[in-house]
Amino acid sequence: MRRLPPFAPLLAFETAARLGSFLGAAEELHVTPSAISHRIKALEHWLGMPLFVRHPRHIALTAEGMRYLAEVRAALDRLEQASCAVGAVPRPAVRISVAPALGAKWLAPQLHAFRDEQPAIELRLSTATSLEPVSRGEADIGIRYGRPPWPGLASRKLRDETLVVVCSPSLIDGDGPVDPSVLNRLPLLRHPLLDWRDWFDTAGLRPAPNADGPSFDDAMMLLEAAVGGAGAALIVASLATTYLAAGTLIEPFPVRAPGKAYYAIASRDNLARPEVQLLIRWLQARAR
Repeated sequence: MRRLPPFAPLLAFETAARLGSFLGAAEELHVTPSAISHRIKALEHWLGMPLFVRHPRHIALTAEGMRYLAEVRAALDRLEQASCAVGAVPRPAVRISVAPALGAKWLAPQLHAFRDEQPAIELRLSTATSLEPVSRGEADIGIRYGRPPWPGLASRKLRDETLVVVCSPSLIDGDGPVDPSVLNRLPLLRHPLLDWRDWFDTAGLRPAPNADGPSFDDAMMLLEAAVGGAGAALIVASLATTYLAAGTLIEPFPVRAPGKAYYAIASRDNLARPEVQLLIRWLQARAR
């Protein structure tokens, strides 16, 4: 008899790891986040080792989890290929590589709508901060913040963005107007793609002398650091929406600076595929 773990926990594990979220996995698999959590705990118990480190607002694979994911993903791919080879013609699939914060805060919550409108197209999401998955052919399309060109790749604009300053309410005294000079006493948290000088120029202010605070290559980490009171963060406005609505972050200044834009990026061959073109048009409509 084969010693195999149950399939449902395996699928829950691969989906949660790919999307970086129990909530995203629950939406894709049409179950509750609690069910995803229970299935993954069952798999961890079966294996006798933890697969995820569970943080208050995100999850991360353990070293063992990363190694196991590679094997599980390869096995699922082989199973899928074998099933397609003997079964009906498979649905066209689009593999999307998206930055973690954008995937969690904007893309994943909307995918049920695309599935309802286009049930014949399968979407497969993975997260990365670089475009290497697209360049290596591991993803059909990448969604990134920036400005073209990207060498060897074509792009289509999804939405223009603005930059906003946010911080924990614990760092600001009182409820009245906040003097921008408060930035002179706060660490300024940075992201490699966002330049504090753009915001200071728009506000008509001289850059703060401490504009070289900690840098984060993941916008989600940047936002969580700001929530924890590590300093003021410059961030793409759309990524801060849920934090501002929840009150875990505030926007202390009424100034927003023009940013760059989010783009769908792909090889010219992939960009010509009908299912990719349809997805891009749908994303452009949702981004308005």
